[in-house]
Amino acid sequence: MTATLTPPRTTVGGTTTRLTNGRLPKWVPWTLLGATLLVVFALFLIVAAAGGEAVNVAGWMVCSAIVYLVLIYVLSAIIEGRRKALDRLVTGIVSAAFILAMVPLISVAFTVVTLGAPNWSAEFFSNSMRNIVGEGGGALHAIVGTVLITLSAAVISIPIGLFTAIYLIEYGAGKRLARGITFLVDVMTGIPSIVAGLFAYALFALFLGPGVRLGIIGAVALAVLMIPVVVRSTEEMLRLVPNELREAAFALGVPKWLTILKVVLPTSIAGITTGVMLSISRVIGETAPLLITAGFTASMNYDLFNGRMQTLPVFTYTQYMNQGIPPEAYIGRAWAAALTLIVIVMLLNLVARTVAKVFAPKTGR
Repeated sequence: MTATLTPPRTTVGGTTTRLTNGRLPKWVPWTLLGATLLVVFALFLIVAAAGGEAVNVAGWMVCSAIVYLVLIYVLSAIIEGRRKALDRLVTGIVSAAFILAMVPLISVAFTVVTLGAPNWSAEFFSNSMRNIVGEGGGALHAIVGTVLITLSAAVISIPIGLFTAIYLIEYGAGKRLARGITFLVDVMTGIPSIVAGLFAYALFALFLGPGVRLGIIGAVALAVLMIPVVVRSTEEMLRLVPNELREAAFALGVPKWLTILKVVLPTSIAGITTGVMLSISRVIGETAPLLITAGFTASMNYDLFNGRMQTLPVFTYTQYMNQGIPPEAYIGRAWAAALTLIVIVMLLNLVARTVAKVFAPKTGR
């Protein structure tokens, strides 16, 4: 005869609960979190009332998180064991870190939307700041300048970055030249943006003289910042392409250049597109190099090779730093320009996702 051990049971409110089943009900962590928030808030409210101050929301959230992590670890260790308790503790720490990282992002987005959206108008998107003092005017010249300079920088940097990455992965593996290029790309990745602006300005000043300000110089400065990002992201995407695909193409007698064009690049196009968009997002908000190279102006300019050109980051900076009367009009235009820049970046990322989805290789039949 075999004896069967039955885990002890307890009766709470007429309901029988097994205490040694090794698992907390799903509602327990959430209930414990809610109770912790309420109790700690009550304590902070009492302290704030005693001192005649407002409740410290940040302190309340931090203390609640610490108390909850301690309680859930102890409760889980008693019922579920130390391994499960440690798992819940680490999960709580990771979740708290994620929430903490989202706080500034949500705060910035909320601030920009609430302060920038009320200053959006038809005039803002259809007029420049030419002959405007005080209220009125718009940022059309800055929007056009941002699009033209960023597009020119992409035209310069994307082919250079793609060809460099293809050489490093497909042709230069193990060669001294490839190692040197990789080192230089890594160094360029970390250079300050102002250095890129100074380089582009010095380069054009040699031919056009000191004090030159052109949109194309700003595009070259941004291209210097974009190239290492494009190279590194494309390089990683090309490494992910299985060698079996290359070998299959070679076995069929396909030349190497055609294998890269028809097999390798289409396979990695989604990741390459994402890397390109990351590089554009990296430079579209740069201010310092464009102040040196493209300058700023209140008039429309569609020619990259003639005259100064305004961009949205520089427009935001100049409106905020050179406030006139009334100052609210200048600050409002600065917030509206910042929101416009964020919307442009969002639209570019949506376009990149669409392109990556359309051109990604089909895996199904």
